[in-house]
Amino acid sequence: MDRRSVIMGMAAAFAAAPVRADEPGLTFGAGQPFSVDDLLARARRMATQPHAPGPEIPQPWRDLSYDQYRMIWFDGRNALWRDGQAPVQVDLFPPGLFYRRPVDIAVVEDGIARPVRFDMGVFDRTDRFPDLPIDDTLGYSGLRLRAEIEKPGIFQEFAVFQGASYFRGIGTGQIYGLSARGLAIDTAEPTGEEFPEFTAFWIERPAKGADTTVIHALLDSPRATGIYSFRIRPGAVLRMDVTARLFARAELRHVGLGPLTSMFLFDETMRERFSDFRPAVHDSDGLLIHNGAGEAIWRPLSNPRELQISAFLDDGPQGFGLMQRARAFGDFADLEALYHRRPGLWITPDGDWGRGSVTLVEIPADREVYDNIVAYWRPARPLAASDELSFGYSMSWGADPAPARDLARVTNTRMGRHMQGDDFVVTVDFEPHPALAGDLSAIGHMVRSSAGSTTKGVLQRNPDTGGPRLAFRFTPGGAGLAELRVQLRDGDRPLSEAWLYRWTS
Repeated sequence: MDRRSVIMGMAAAFAAAPVRADEPGLTFGAGQPFSVDDLLARARRMATQPHAPGPEIPQPWRDLSYDQYRMIWFDGRNALWRDGQAPVQVDLFPPGLFYRRPVDIAVVEDGIARPVRFDMGVFDRTDRFPDLPIDDTLGYSGLRLRAEIEKPGIFQEFAVFQGASYFRGIGTGQIYGLSARGLAIDTAEPTGEEFPEFTAFWIERPAKGADTTVIHALLDSPRATGIYSFRIRPGAVLRMDVTARLFARAELRHVGLGPLTSMFLFDETMRERFSDFRPAVHDSDGLLIHNGAGEAIWRPLSNPRELQISAFLDDGPQGFGLMQRARAFGDFADLEALYHRRPGLWITPDGDWGRGSVTLVEIPADREVYDNIVAYWRPARPLAASDELSFGYSMSWGADPAPARDLARVTNTRMGRHMQGDDFVVTVDFEPHPALAGDLSAIGHMVRSSAGSTTKGVLQRNPDTGGPRLAFRFTPGGAGLAELRVQLRDGDRPLSEAWLYRWTS
């Protein structure tokens, strides 16, 4: 069972949890002076020492099944700042399942950090939850933020930090989908990936009436340490402003900044591989890039038969993200998963990130429980041992969080074999746009392929969307891989995003 299902299951359990009147509330240890400079000094010092992971929780807790783990949940009456001291409330997650090491959690108030003590009494559980050993290795596995987003007195969750360096957010009215991570190391490398962990959190109490919550996190892994600070503001689009400082224990040749993780099983380009009542199954349907040259690139996602890695070289990226542009219930026809309500996530670099590449990793998957899509910025320059790297970026979680461009967006891609021969018919739909409202015969379009051949294509009005559809035929001609490119243009001036697609046999 995947982490996505656990988070969704815990949210459902919380929503249905009974409320008792005799909850003990969270308790705290002795306070210590707090400053971000002290955290940075701690991470820098750790980077000069060998990696020393904390103890794991007892084996019976690690052996919990997914269904058993859902039988224990945090009771909201124990939430941090439940008494109205702050505009947010914080819930904590229990240990167990694949959350093998607890994380330290502290509350910062008036410059003093007080650790939150672990207490089994803050959780509710059913009689089906097994009796498990209790010892000093137990601790919380993560945290959840809630605020009065839509109705006074109703605190709705909007962000979760749980598992390795993973975290999630949602805009108002959405449900959890894709995830973000603090750092990616050696993703898809033959030697295996290293997964850094957030081992400690410090939550600053926001003032009454404030709209932003600040959380600091200590990152640790065999080859790196770091301090991350998150400024989180809920709303129709959830905003997270991130500042980070990394310290390399050893050389890091392949690091990913702003890494995103999502799920893509199938859509209209590959229906022949999946017998399913739904027309599509995915948390995200495309990678959007605004590169340093000012170009807007849309790359539909794929579920390849073999591992696929794409690198979009750039200098000074303006932003990138994994989007979910399919927004109608009928796009998925799923009454339970509600994929049309999953957020997109846009990354805007703070300052100039220099040379590197937006990297997309697509991993073969046969079930929707697997996160098989990863996207991140890979700097061109590796980090040497003892190097430090400071960077920042903003994250926007929402239905359409990317900055608007005066270009027609790609809304859908379809592909299938022609009824005769080995050709493929490809259709690319664009949204309505003022520049495309007139006679489409006057609109130029470009269709290119790195291998095989394509027809020039036919541009027609889609009566369902009101936007143009470009249809063309692609002939592989024995090629096993081809990079396809489509764009609507007025001479040299682009009228649409550049559609890029990697076709494989």
